[in-house]
Amino acid sequence: MGTNKKVKIGLIGLGNIGNNTHVKYLKTMDNVELVGVCDVAKEQADKIAAECGTTAYYDYNQLFDQSGLEAVIIATPHYAHTPISAEAFRRGLHVLCEKPLAVHVNDAQKSIDAYEKAKAANPQLVFGMMFQERTLPFYKKLKDIVSSGELGKLTRVTWINTAWFRSQAYYDSGDWRATWAGEGGGILTNQCPHNLDMYQWLFGVPARISGHAHIGKYHNIEVEDEVTAYFEHDDGMIGHFMVTTAESPGTNRFEIVGEHGKLIYENEKLVLYKNRMSMLQFLNETTEKFGNVESWYTEIPVNTKAPTGHKVVAEKFIEAVLNGGGELIAHGTEGIKGLTIGNGIMLSSFTKQMVDVPFDADAYERILNELIRTSKYIKTVNDSGTSEADMSKSFS
Repeated sequence: MGTNKKVKIGLIGLGNIGNNTHVKYLKTMDNVELVGVCDVAKEQADKIAAECGTTAYYDYNQLFDQSGLEAVIIATPHYAHTPISAEAFRRGLHVLCEKPLAVHVNDAQKSIDAYEKAKAANPQLVFGMMFQERTLPFYKKLKDIVSSGELGKLTRVTWINTAWFRSQAYYDSGDWRATWAGEGGGILTNQCPHNLDMYQWLFGVPARISGHAHIGKYHNIEVEDEVTAYFEHDDGMIGHFMVTTAESPGTNRFEIVGEHGKLIYENEKLVLYKNRMSMLQFLNETTEKFGNVESWYTEIPVNTKAPTGHKVVAEKFIEAVLNGGGELIAHGTEGIKGLTIGNGIMLSSFTKQMVDVPFDADAYERILNELIRTSKYIKTVNDSGTSEADMSKSFS
C-alpha cells in the first residue's frame, strides 16, 4: 500500500479518556483520518468535532451508517463496550477497545464470538485492546525475563499495587462511576484491568482464586475499593494481589520468585537477586541446616527512552489495519483473561469460597444483575472541571 494511505477511523466516547487522550494522539497521526466522533452528550460531541474538523454523532449506529469509517476506537463506559464492539464486527469494522473488554466474562465472550464470526468472512479483520501498560519499559523487561525461563520454576508472585489513590471527588465526577449499574465494579473494573492483564501476560490465568473484596470501605461508593486476592497455578506457583484506591502514599512493588532468583520491581528500579544454584535443588541436597543459597544482587538495565502509551498501541493497530494484519500490543481476544481473574476474585469474595477457573460465569452475571436490581445507592455527581482533567496522573 502507498505511504499516503489513511485509515478512516471513528471515536466513540468523549469523556476523560476519549477527549484527553485519544483525541490528542489521533491529531498527531498522519495515517489516520478521523471521520467522526460520537458521544451521547451532544454538546461535548459538537465541541470536539469542531476542534478536530470532523462530524459529530450522538448514536454509534449513525456513526457506523454515515461516516464511511473502516475502524473504530471504543472509549465509552464499560457496559457499552459489548454492544458497540459486537455491532462493529457485524459490519466488518476493525475495533480498538479501551480496557476492560467487558464488565463480566459472558459479555467479553459475546464480543469475541462476534469477532470470530466476522473474521471468518474477513481474515484480515483487526481487534486490539488498549493495554498500553504493556508498552512500559519495566513491564516489557519483566516479560522478557519471565518468558526467557531464566528464573527457572516460578514459586511465588506478590504484587502490592496501592498506587491508585482516588478521592471521593473523583468518584463523584461521573454518574456512572463506582456503581454496579454504571461501571459493574470498582478498582478491579476501573483501575486494575491493566494489572490483571499484566499478571496473566506474565504468568497465565490462575487455576484457583480466593478473593477478599471490601465494598465502599473508605469511599461513599457501592463497589469495591480494597481487594486482597490469593492465586494458585497448576504448576504450583502461588500469587498474591493487593490493591486499593485509599492508600497514600501508595506502593507498587512486584516480587517474582523462581528457583534461580528473585526479581523485584519497585520505584522505577528492577533488581535481580540471582541464585548461584537452584534453591529447590539446594534445599534438597545441602547438608547445612540453616544455610542460604549464595545470591548476587544485580540491577537490571532498562531502556526507558522507548516510546510508550496509548499512541504506541494505536500505531500498531493502524499499521495492522493498513497491512492486512500484524502484531498488536494486545489482541482483543486476550481481554477476557484478565477479566476472568477480576470476576473470579469478586465471585470468590461474594460466595466466601475459593473458585476454580473456569468458574460459572452465569452465576457471576446473576450476582451482578441482582446487585444492580437491589441497589439503594444514591449517586451525588459533581463534575466540575473533569472534562479538562489532567489524565496523566491516572496512569502508572
